[in-house]
Amino acid sequence: MTDPQLRSVISERRQLINLAYRLLGSLAEAEDVVQETYARWYALSERQRREVTAPGAWMTTVAGRICLDLLGSARARRERYVGEWIPEPLPDRSEWLGGPAADPADRVTLDESISMAFLVVLDSMTPAERVAFVLHDVFRYSFVEVADIVGRTPAACRQLASSARRRIRTSRGPSRTQRAEVVRDFKRAWETQDIEALIGLLDPQATATADSGGLAPAFLRPINGGEQIARAWIEIAARAPEVTLLERTVNGQPGLVAQLADAIVSVYAFDIADGRITRIWAMRNPEKLRPWTAAPR
Repeated sequence: MTDPQLRSVISERRQLINLAYRLLGSLAEAEDVVQETYARWYALSERQRREVTAPGAWMTTVAGRICLDLLGSARARRERYVGEWIPEPLPDRSEWLGGPAADPADRVTLDESISMAFLVVLDSMTPAERVAFVLHDVFRYSFVEVADIVGRTPAACRQLASSARRRIRTSRGPSRTQRAEVVRDFKRAWETQDIEALIGLLDPQATATADSGGLAPAFLRPINGGEQIARAWIEIAARAPEVTLLERTVNGQPGLVAQLADAIVSVYAFDIADGRITRIWAMRNPEKLRPWTAAPR
Protein backbone atom coordinates (compact mmCIF):
# COMPACT_ATOMS: atom_id res chain seq x y z
CA MET A 1 0.00 0.00 0.00
CA THR A 2 1.27 3.46 -0.87
CA ASP A 3 2.06 5.65 2.11
CA PRO A 4 -0.55 8.48 2.02
CA GLN A 5 1.99 10.75 3.74
CA LEU A 6 4.77 9.92 1.27
CA ARG A 7 4.91 13.34 -0.38
CA SER A 8 5.10 15.27 2.89
CA VAL A 9 7.65 12.82 4.29
CA ILE A 10 9.92 13.00 1.25
CA SER A 11 9.72 16.80 1.24
CA GLU A 12 11.34 16.84 4.69
CA ARG A 13 14.60 15.37 3.38
CA ARG A 14 16.19 18.74 2.58
CA GLN A 15 15.30 20.16 5.98
CA LEU A 16 16.77 17.09 7.70
CA ILE A 17 20.02 17.26 5.70
CA ASN A 18 20.35 20.95 6.56
CA LEU A 19 19.77 20.28 10.25
CA ALA A 20 22.03 17.24 10.54
CA TYR A 21 24.94 18.85 8.66
CA ARG A 22 24.91 21.91 10.92
CA LEU A 23 24.72 19.74 14.01
CA LEU A 24 27.43 17.26 12.99
CA GLY A 25 29.67 19.17 10.59
CA SER A 26 29.84 16.09 8.40
CA LEU A 27 27.86 15.49 5.25
CA ALA A 28 28.47 11.75 5.36
CA GLU A 29 27.14 11.53 8.92
CA ALA A 30 24.22 13.81 8.03
CA GLU A 31 23.26 11.45 5.23
CA ASP A 32 23.40 8.51 7.64
CA VAL A 33 21.20 10.37 10.13
CA VAL A 34 18.58 11.10 7.48
CA GLN A 35 18.64 7.50 6.27
CA GLU A 36 18.19 6.24 9.84
CA THR A 37 15.34 8.72 10.39
CA TYR A 38 13.47 7.40 7.35
CA ALA A 39 14.18 3.82 8.41
CA ARG A 40 12.56 4.51 11.78
CA TRP A 41 9.58 6.14 10.10
CA TYR A 42 8.94 3.10 7.93
CA ALA A 43 9.55 0.79 10.88
CA LEU A 44 6.30 2.16 12.29
CA SER A 45 3.14 0.32 11.44
CA GLU A 46 0.69 1.97 9.01
CA ARG A 47 -1.59 2.71 11.91
CA GLN A 48 1.22 4.37 13.89
CA ARG A 49 2.17 6.52 10.90
CA ARG A 50 -1.44 7.63 10.41
CA GLU A 51 -1.53 8.70 14.05
CA VAL A 52 1.38 11.09 13.52
CA THR A 53 -0.33 14.41 12.85
CA ALA A 54 2.88 16.22 11.81
CA PRO A 55 5.35 13.86 10.11
CA GLY A 56 7.87 16.67 9.61
CA ALA A 57 7.99 17.47 13.31
CA TRP A 58 8.25 13.75 14.12
CA MET A 59 11.19 13.31 11.75
CA THR A 60 12.95 16.43 13.04
CA THR A 61 12.60 15.15 16.59
CA VAL A 62 14.04 11.75 15.64
CA ALA A 63 16.89 13.26 13.59
CA GLY A 64 17.71 15.70 16.38
CA ARG A 65 17.90 12.91 18.95
CA ILE A 66 20.11 10.79 16.68
CA CYS A 67 22.45 13.77 16.20
CA LEU A 68 22.51 14.38 19.95
CA ASP A 69 23.60 10.78 20.53
CA LEU A 70 26.27 11.05 17.83
CA LEU A 71 27.59 14.31 19.27
CA GLY A 72 27.80 12.64 22.67
CA SER A 73 30.08 9.93 21.29
CA ALA A 74 32.08 12.32 19.08
CA ARG A 75 34.63 13.14 21.79
CA ALA A 76 35.78 9.52 21.98
CA ARG A 77 35.94 9.27 18.19
CA ARG A 78 37.94 12.51 17.95
CA GLU A 79 40.51 11.15 20.40
CA ARG A 80 41.35 8.48 17.82
CA TYR A 81 41.46 10.97 14.95
CA VAL A 82 44.92 11.73 13.58
CA GLY A 83 45.63 15.46 13.91
CA GLU A 84 43.03 18.22 14.07
CA TRP A 85 39.37 17.72 13.09
CA ILE A 86 37.66 20.33 10.89
CA PRO A 87 34.04 20.26 9.68
CA GLU A 88 33.60 18.91 6.17
CA PRO A 89 33.77 21.73 3.58
CA LEU A 90 30.99 22.17 1.03
CA PRO A 91 31.11 23.77 -2.43
CA ASP A 92 28.51 26.21 -3.70
CA ARG A 93 25.55 24.57 -5.44
CA SER A 94 26.31 26.48 -8.65
CA GLU A 95 29.61 24.62 -8.87
CA TRP A 96 28.05 21.17 -9.18
CA LEU A 97 27.92 19.34 -12.47
CA GLY A 98 25.39 16.64 -11.75
CA GLY A 99 22.22 18.68 -11.26
CA PRO A 100 19.91 18.91 -8.27
CA ALA A 101 19.87 15.17 -7.55
CA ALA A 102 23.63 14.72 -7.78
CA ASP A 103 24.34 14.76 -4.06
CA PRO A 104 22.66 15.77 -0.79
CA ALA A 105 25.26 18.53 -0.40
CA ASP A 106 23.60 20.27 -3.33
CA ARG A 107 20.54 20.69 -1.12
CA VAL A 108 22.31 22.24 1.86
CA THR A 109 21.24 25.86 2.18
CA LEU A 110 24.34 28.06 2.26
CA ASP A 111 24.06 30.98 4.68
CA GLU A 112 26.00 32.41 7.60
CA SER A 113 25.14 29.36 9.73
CA ILE A 114 27.10 27.18 7.32
CA SER A 115 30.34 29.19 7.25
CA MET A 116 33.42 27.36 8.47
CA ALA A 117 33.94 29.89 11.26
CA PHE A 118 30.38 29.32 12.49
CA LEU A 119 30.68 25.52 12.33
CA VAL A 120 33.98 25.56 14.21
CA VAL A 121 32.38 27.56 17.04
CA LEU A 122 29.45 25.14 17.08
CA ASP A 123 31.93 22.29 17.43
CA SER A 124 33.29 23.83 20.64
CA MET A 125 29.86 23.62 22.31
CA THR A 126 28.44 20.81 24.37
CA PRO A 127 26.07 18.52 22.42
CA ALA A 128 23.02 19.90 24.23
CA GLU A 129 24.09 23.53 23.65
CA ARG A 130 24.68 22.87 19.98
CA VAL A 131 21.34 21.17 19.41
CA ALA A 132 19.37 23.75 21.40
CA PHE A 133 21.08 26.68 19.67
CA VAL A 134 20.81 25.34 16.11
CA LEU A 135 17.18 24.29 16.48
CA HIS A 136 16.08 27.55 18.07
CA ASP A 137 18.31 30.27 16.60
CA VAL A 138 18.88 28.79 13.12
CA PHE A 139 15.73 26.76 12.46
CA ARG A 140 13.38 28.81 14.67
CA TYR A 141 11.93 25.97 16.72
CA SER A 142 10.28 27.00 19.98
CA PHE A 143 11.95 26.03 23.24
CA VAL A 144 9.00 23.75 23.94
CA GLU A 145 9.78 21.85 20.72
CA VAL A 146 13.52 21.90 21.46
CA ALA A 147 12.87 20.52 24.94
CA ASP A 148 11.09 17.51 23.45
CA ILE A 149 14.17 16.72 21.37
CA VAL A 150 16.87 17.46 23.93
CA GLY A 151 15.01 15.86 26.80
CA ARG A 152 15.19 18.88 29.10
CA THR A 153 12.78 21.56 30.23
CA PRO A 154 12.06 24.56 27.98
CA ALA A 155 13.73 26.80 30.57
CA ALA A 156 16.85 24.62 30.54
CA CYS A 157 16.92 24.71 26.73
CA ARG A 158 16.64 28.49 26.81
CA GLN A 159 19.70 28.58 29.06
CA LEU A 160 21.57 26.19 26.78
CA ALA A 161 20.88 28.34 23.73
CA SER A 162 21.83 31.50 25.64
CA SER A 163 25.13 29.94 26.70
CA ALA A 164 25.83 28.89 23.11
CA ARG A 165 24.86 32.31 21.76
CA ARG A 166 27.52 34.01 23.87
CA ARG A 167 30.19 32.08 21.97
CA ILE A 168 29.00 33.29 18.57
CA ARG A 169 30.69 36.46 17.38
CA THR A 170 27.91 38.94 16.65
CA SER A 171 29.96 41.75 15.07
CA ARG A 172 29.33 42.30 11.39
CA GLY A 173 32.14 40.90 9.25
CA PRO A 174 33.46 42.13 5.91
CA SER A 175 31.28 41.95 2.82
CA ARG A 176 31.58 39.07 0.40
CA THR A 177 33.35 41.37 -2.07
CA GLN A 178 35.90 42.41 0.55
CA ARG A 179 36.47 38.79 1.55
CA ALA A 180 36.96 37.79 -2.06
CA GLU A 181 39.54 40.55 -2.57
CA VAL A 182 41.58 39.41 0.43
CA VAL A 183 41.44 35.76 -0.66
CA ARG A 184 42.42 36.75 -4.22
CA ASP A 185 45.39 38.75 -2.91
CA PHE A 186 46.40 35.81 -0.72
CA LYS A 187 46.21 33.47 -3.74
CA ARG A 188 48.38 35.81 -5.82
CA ALA A 189 50.98 36.20 -3.07
CA TRP A 190 51.04 32.45 -2.47
CA GLU A 191 51.46 31.67 -6.18
CA THR A 192 54.33 34.16 -6.53
CA GLN A 193 55.84 33.10 -3.18
CA ASP A 194 55.81 36.71 -2.00
CA ILE A 195 56.36 36.21 1.71
CA GLU A 196 56.13 39.93 2.58
CA ALA A 197 52.74 40.18 0.87
CA LEU A 198 51.54 37.07 2.70
CA ILE A 199 52.64 38.47 6.06
CA GLY A 200 50.82 41.71 5.27
CA LEU A 201 47.59 39.83 4.53
CA LEU A 202 47.72 37.76 7.72
CA ASP A 203 46.78 39.03 11.15
CA PRO A 204 49.83 38.80 13.45
CA GLN A 205 47.77 36.53 15.73
CA ALA A 206 46.36 34.40 12.91
CA THR A 207 45.98 30.63 13.24
CA ALA A 208 46.12 27.97 10.53
CA THR A 209 44.67 24.51 11.10
CA ALA A 210 44.88 21.50 8.78
CA ASP A 211 42.79 18.33 8.73
CA SER A 212 44.23 15.27 6.98
CA GLY A 213 43.00 12.46 9.21
CA GLY A 214 46.42 10.93 8.65
CA LEU A 215 45.44 10.21 5.03
CA ALA A 216 47.44 13.01 3.36
CA PRO A 217 50.54 15.06 4.19
CA ALA A 218 49.67 17.99 6.48
CA PHE A 219 50.88 19.73 9.62
CA LEU A 220 49.28 18.00 12.61
CA ARG A 221 49.17 20.95 15.01
CA PRO A 222 47.80 24.46 14.38
CA ILE A 223 50.33 27.08 13.27
CA ASN A 224 50.09 30.31 15.25
CA GLY A 225 51.28 33.72 14.07
CA GLY A 226 51.04 35.45 10.71
CA GLU A 227 54.75 35.25 9.92
CA GLN A 228 54.94 31.55 10.82
CA ILE A 229 51.92 30.81 8.63
CA ALA A 230 53.39 32.76 5.72
CA ARG A 231 56.64 30.79 5.92
CA ALA A 232 54.71 27.50 6.05
CA TRP A 233 52.66 28.47 2.98
CA ILE A 234 55.82 29.44 1.08
CA GLU A 235 57.20 25.99 1.89
CA ILE A 236 53.98 24.37 0.65
CA ALA A 237 54.24 26.30 -2.63
CA ALA A 238 57.87 25.29 -3.08
CA ARG A 239 57.09 21.63 -2.52
CA ALA A 240 54.15 21.48 -4.95
CA PRO A 241 54.78 23.87 -7.87
CA GLU A 242 52.51 21.82 -10.15
CA VAL A 243 49.41 22.52 -8.02
CA THR A 244 46.85 24.96 -9.45
CA LEU A 245 44.94 27.26 -7.09
CA LEU A 246 41.32 28.09 -7.93
CA GLU A 247 38.96 30.60 -6.33
CA ARG A 248 35.87 28.77 -5.12
CA THR A 249 33.02 29.25 -2.69
CA VAL A 250 33.66 27.23 0.48
CA ASN A 251 30.71 26.91 2.84
CA GLY A 252 29.15 30.04 1.40
CA GLN A 253 32.31 32.18 1.67
CA PRO A 254 35.18 32.96 -0.74
CA GLY A 255 37.86 30.30 -0.48
CA LEU A 256 40.46 28.41 -2.46
CA VAL A 257 40.93 24.88 -3.74
CA ALA A 258 44.18 23.24 -4.81
CA GLN A 259 43.97 21.08 -7.90
CA LEU A 260 46.58 18.52 -8.92
CA ALA A 261 45.98 17.09 -12.41
CA ASP A 262 42.24 16.31 -12.32
CA ALA A 263 41.90 15.96 -8.55
CA ILE A 264 41.04 18.44 -5.81
CA VAL A 265 43.65 17.77 -3.13
CA SER A 266 42.97 20.62 -0.69
CA VAL A 267 40.21 23.06 0.21
CA TYR A 268 40.95 26.28 2.09
CA ALA A 269 38.45 28.29 4.12
CA PHE A 270 39.23 31.68 5.66
CA ASP A 271 38.01 33.95 8.41
CA ILE A 272 38.74 37.64 7.82
CA ALA A 273 38.54 40.74 10.03
CA ASP A 274 39.71 44.29 9.41
CA GLY A 275 41.08 43.37 6.00
CA ARG A 276 43.34 40.59 7.30
CA ILE A 277 43.06 36.82 7.50
CA THR A 278 42.61 35.66 11.09
CA ARG A 279 41.99 31.94 10.50
CA ILE A 280 42.83 29.46 7.76
CA TRP A 281 41.30 25.99 7.66
CA ALA A 282 43.06 23.61 5.29
CA MET A 283 41.11 20.46 4.47
CA ARG A 284 43.35 17.66 3.21
CA ASN A 285 41.43 14.55 4.28
CA PRO A 286 40.36 12.96 0.96
CA GLU A 287 37.32 11.39 2.60
CA LYS A 288 36.02 14.88 3.43
CA LEU A 289 36.71 16.16 -0.08
CA ARG A 290 34.19 13.79 -1.65
CA PRO A 291 31.62 16.54 -2.46
CA TRP A 292 34.31 18.39 -4.41
CA THR A 293 34.88 15.57 -6.90
CA ALA A 294 31.85 16.85 -8.86
CA ALA A 295 33.05 20.47 -8.91
CA PRO A 296 33.99 21.91 -12.31
CA ARG A 297 37.64 22.02 -13.30
